[in-house]
Amino acid sequence: MNKPVIAIHGGAGAITRAALSAEKEQHYIQALSDIVAAGQVILAQGGSALDAVTEAVRLLEECPLFNAGKGAVFTHQGTHELDACVMDGRTCDAGAVAAVSRIRNPILAARAVLENSSHVLFAADGAERFAAAHGLEMVEPDFFFTQERFEQLQRAQAEQGRVLLDHDGAAIQSNAPLDPDRKFGTVGAVALDGLGNLAAATSTGGMTNKQAGRIGDTPIIGAGCYANNATVAVSSTGTGEIFMRNVSAYDVSALMEYAGLSLQQASDKVVMEKLLAMGGSGGLIAIDRFGNVALPFNSEGMYRGFGYVGDAPSVGIYR
Repeated sequence: MNKPVIAIHGGAGAITRAALSAEKEQHYIQALSDIVAAGQVILAQGGSALDAVTEAVRLLEECPLFNAGKGAVFTHQGTHELDACVMDGRTCDAGAVAAVSRIRNPILAARAVLENSSHVLFAADGAERFAAAHGLEMVEPDFFFTQERFEQLQRAQAEQGRVLLDHDGAAIQSNAPLDPDRKFGTVGAVALDGLGNLAAATSTGGMTNKQAGRIGDTPIIGAGCYANNATVAVSSTGTGEIFMRNVSAYDVSALMEYAGLSLQQASDKVVMEKLLAMGGSGGLIAIDRFGNVALPFNSEGMYRGFGYVGDAPSVGIYR
């Protein structure tokens, strides 16, 4: 049996090196390491891939460094709208929520949909009512407020109302050279457990200054999240609209299943060729049924980490 393994991401399009202080970089490295380690513990104790990815993403939502849950960015209207998805490779069951603003951990709401509903995707008020009915912690919308994200919104609106993808604020502040269209904030996790089951989970606060009601790839099965025991588990981060139009997460699986490509070949083809051809930027994390890990990205960086059970977590931001 293959060794259980988990991989996580905290978004692609990392802050340019010049804009990320050594101290802030260490905060990211530590957070990624701790969350990989938490997932490894679940897998080491015989826990399921589904439990490992759900908990890893919940921890990412609780960490204000990342654009999901407590660190979510603001819409143009000054509100928060969060999306999340989880998929079980064993059954291909999935659950997702979109445009929610009162659920503390959207990934737990997505998991509740997977386990308790014949439906796959709930949005807005309906998703919040479903979450509350299933005992999830509800919060006031201002729970998601962080000063850093609020200042990001103000800067974005000052710059002709540009829609900025996450991790952008600090770089604008320091006038670092960076492409404002290559900053994406999503979090995700993929895992293979000791029984050979795969799972994937993704969560996001969206894009700074996005129009209220805009939904990206994160809660869309096959775009932001996909898992199938026959092939691969994938979580995406990047230009959501392009990932949706390319059905990028599922495309990795299809290239493996139908074209016989390896995990690395399939994920590189999607990220380095197909996304770029349509102007898409970002990356993905993927684990195949044999426990191979791929973490390709075409942006400057991607907050990422992985760890096999028994090994120390391996984390990175830049290439």
